[in-house]
Amino acid sequence: MSLSRKQVALARSFLFVPGDRPDRFAKASASGADVVILDLEDAVAGENKGQARAHVKEWLAAGNDAAVRINPPGTPWFEADLAAVIRLGCPVVVPKAESVPALSDIGRRVARKCALIPLVETALGIERASEVCATAGTVRVALGNADLASELGIAHDDHTALLHARSRLVFASAAANLAPPIDGVTTSITDTAVLQDDVAHARRLGFGGKLCIHPAQVASVESGFAPTEAEQDWAQRVVEAGDSVTQINGQMIDKPLLERARRILATKDGQ
Repeated sequence: MSLSRKQVALARSFLFVPGDRPDRFAKASASGADVVILDLEDAVAGENKGQARAHVKEWLAAGNDAAVRINPPGTPWFEADLAAVIRLGCPVVVPKAESVPALSDIGRRVARKCALIPLVETALGIERASEVCATAGTVRVALGNADLASELGIAHDDHTALLHARSRLVFASAAANLAPPIDGVTTSITDTAVLQDDVAHARRLGFGGKLCIHPAQVASVESGFAPTEAEQDWAQRVVEAGDSVTQINGQMIDKPLLERARRILATKDGQ
């Protein structure tokens, strides 16, 4: 059974693994990541695309769960990639998401068989964030911070420089009633402090998960996006107080805060 839309919507950690490295598929699946993304795009050289697609099809056909990052529309591999994921019914990550007609066509062709995760990684994609999020079939959007930073001529790990882009995706996702967006990658694999800082920054802005490039990053991402014990305790007390306006620890609690408390309790287990 493939990953459901609800599982994609609630997931915190998304782990990339190159599609031409089938020896890593099982390790990625056992990493604890909520969603493994088998990558047919950037991680795979052109001459290996066909072989990678065959590996991915074999793995998923055997009953394993994963999303697939296909090659973008307009590339020589797009049609074969899309046909494969439609047959498999798995979530599909669409890179370079900026063309609303192209995304709409993909959404029409998958016909709810596949949850769409547009990867927004260009300036044009950020400018069209509202339209991208509103595309039929989209469950969540993700930020491609490395590609976007390269286009803008800035550092991919500069929180200030990418603040606008991140906020745009958060607002556009909320306006389209999508799950909170997925933050981009942290390229530092061994420096846990850098990763934790990136996670805290993204969560503070309203992101709900993060793309990972190594299994060692999964645990920090999972814990960083999970509600803290203090948040869970606050949420439990708010919900138990009922629907009426009340006070808890000197803070007025009304309907918006009650809704936030319910969301915290609904997502505390990540399922």
